[in-house]
Amino acid sequence: MTRDTTEPTGPARTGARLRGARPWAALPFLLALTGYAVVLALWWDRLPDPVATHFSGADGRADGWTSRTGTAVTGAVLLVVAGAVWTAFVRRPALAGAWATAGFLGVLPVQMLRANLEATGGEPAILSPGHLAVGAAVAGLAALAGWAVSRFVVEEGRPGAPAPEGEPDARLPLGAGEVAGWSRYTGSAVLTALGAGLVLAGPVVLAAGWWPVAPLLMAVGAAGLGLARVRVTADRRGLTVAPAVTGRPRIRIPLDEIEGADARDVRAVADFGGWGYRVRAHRTGLVLRSGEALVVRRAGGREFAVTVPDARTAAALLNTLAARHGKV
Repeated sequence: MTRDTTEPTGPARTGARLRGARPWAALPFLLALTGYAVVLALWWDRLPDPVATHFSGADGRADGWTSRTGTAVTGAVLLVVAGAVWTAFVRRPALAGAWATAGFLGVLPVQMLRANLEATGGEPAILSPGHLAVGAAVAGLAALAGWAVSRFVVEEGRPGAPAPEGEPDARLPLGAGEVAGWSRYTGSAVLTALGAGLVLAGPVVLAAGWWPVAPLLMAVGAAGLGLARVRVTADRRGLTVAPAVTGRPRIRIPLDEIEGADARDVRAVADFGGWGYRVRAHRTGLVLRSGEALVVRRAGGREFAVTVPDARTAAALLNTLAARHGKV
């Protein structure tokens, strides 16, 4: 007899609420970056070079200029950095602030470019109160949208929350002839947002003329997207972690290397120093979010952790299979 513990689908899987604040903090910055790239592509040939980028005085006349390329790159980098900071540290009550920041930082550069296009007769560009009012209005509307989204968000991995610890080396009861397998998909909103942002920033940087930088940004972004969603499998072969799209490269820990497994609560920054594949003293991990993680103790005392839902079931199954293999 075979027992299948693969991932559930439908309403039981998704629930009625949005999980985690970080993806909803990253979303408005991703939208703002996309809009900025589109505006640059449409207006690029009409923009002066250099572009008026600093304005002062009561009438907001331009008194500082930056190259067209520098202006484009600065606006994109500002959105990416601000989005990364908000995504890394946001909590549900602050989502309105994240959306407001994205709205303002997304609209203000566009209004500045618009002011350059509106300058006629050789007169300096003017960033008027009307231009700033549009940015403030968009920021206010974005803040309302962020507040509305926050009403549906349930945070995961809150500092100080009780750790969902499983019993040490708990086992899943299997009959003598039973074979079991467990599999779950898990992903990182942070890596998805940053990867998509870098990929989208690539064409903007390329259009701005910085062609050596654009391929690098897009390559790093594509790598981040490739690791942003993985499949974690526990079965007779041991533990396997592989990218959901390509299946390669993969991490495999065979049963004969597993001393034991359990579930723990981890914090991406505090425990591993960030997201992605992390290496620390006596432990490594694929950390895609904060929250529940499957931790496998390997021969020699090293540990490997992967953040994944239902880690307790996976740990119990691995302990049972490893015991059959003579290790636990």
